[in-house]
Amino acid sequence: MKKIIPLILLIVGQAYAQTNDEKQLKALFDTALTNGKAYNWLNYLSNQIGGRLSGSIEAEQAVTYTRAQLDSLGLDKVWLQPVKVPKWVRGNPEFAYLETEPGVTTNLPICALGGSVATPLGGLKAPVVEVQGIEELKELGKEKITGKIVFFNRPMDPTFISTFQAYSGCVDQRYSGAEEAGKYGAVGVIVRSMNLRLDDFPHTGSMSYGKTPVAERIPAAAISTKGAQFLSTTLKLNPATKFYFKQSCKQLEDVDSFNVIGEITGSTYPDEIMIVGGHLDSWDLGDGSHDDGAGCVQSMEVLRLLKTTGYRPQRTIRVVLFMNEENGLRGGHKYAEIAKAKGEKHIFALESDSGGFTPRGFSFDCSDADLQKVLQWKKLFEPYLIHFFKKGYGGADINPLKQEGLVLAGLRPDSQRYFDHHHAANDTFEHVNKRELELGAAAMASLVYLFDSYGIAGD
Repeated sequence: MKKIIPLILLIVGQAYAQTNDEKQLKALFDTALTNGKAYNWLNYLSNQIGGRLSGSIEAEQAVTYTRAQLDSLGLDKVWLQPVKVPKWVRGNPEFAYLETEPGVTTNLPICALGGSVATPLGGLKAPVVEVQGIEELKELGKEKITGKIVFFNRPMDPTFISTFQAYSGCVDQRYSGAEEAGKYGAVGVIVRSMNLRLDDFPHTGSMSYGKTPVAERIPAAAISTKGAQFLSTTLKLNPATKFYFKQSCKQLEDVDSFNVIGEITGSTYPDEIMIVGGHLDSWDLGDGSHDDGAGCVQSMEVLRLLKTTGYRPQRTIRVVLFMNEENGLRGGHKYAEIAKAKGEKHIFALESDSGGFTPRGFSFDCSDADLQKVLQWKKLFEPYLIHFFKKGYGGADINPLKQEGLVLAGLRPDSQRYFDHHHAANDTFEHVNKRELELGAAAMASLVYLFDSYGIAGD
């Protein structure tokens, strides 16, 4: 009998805790869906400020705006964390055409890759050699590449249900293609856009020249998927086809910018820090609504939802809007550097950087013990059709914090439409669904609440 009573008390206690958790999650979802602020914040970021390329006026306007909004929430502390960021400018709109014979041309949509050098003032025209990846360059050798434009045309693999896996399978040609092609004497690089859909939108993104001297760097641009198909077909019919493109982008000196941070101080364990965030910068072709305005406003909304529902966190919860994820990760590295210098104890970090689509669940970079703890909460999310809980990647901006005992998590929305918009001119506000955005914010707030309530496995 003495053993039965504690067991009964334990069962009753667990049932009571689960009921309270269910009530809190419902309050978070109900508040987000009926009185959410994320969509309005995103509207301003997207339509009043626009694309927020690191080092731009728009990026600084976004810093000012988001800080003011966090101030208005009545948080315990809001501040700006200085960080030096690169400043790359696109210049005049790019222009390109293919030439099948002198005077016979067809215009094609391109955009400079972020970090690329400009073409010569009058543009660049040369024969084209098509490859499916960096590994083919060695097979062709200098003899077949020197003086030509290398056309990287490996598509994203449509058989991968995870579109991020498809992206990872071919993004190396965008990031390192110019560096590698230059070693074989290429004069320029054209890269098929990272997009599963056939359309006319070229998709930009970061690229690197590695240790290539500035004087030896070659211009690099992305071509739309339709344009890539057309160019590839034309080359098969007429291998003598030439490609012309002109771009005036340039890299300037680094400039001052900021991470934007706000926090609610923990009532019981103020030295244990949990963060939630996204990156405030974006590319300049669209307005950065999905990548990553959505993640920023969802992260801001997490703190607002906790306050609005009357929940007082035990641990310190911070929202961090990172600067310069797209072309340098300076904000993420600076935050981790300062956290380490101050001896701060971070136990949990959650990032939203996969678009504002319907949330499906979370991926976790953590110990097996913490994953088992998380899986026990899965049933709490099932009424909201959020079922995807598994080990995986947390996020680029929170990854510099990684250390033993820290749980990194990433919101995982449905990704099937994400790369239709990623880094392209159609990453705009009208492509974000208000309800989907709000569901993501509520899911994030729910996970933060649970980790705050129960801690990590080592606690």
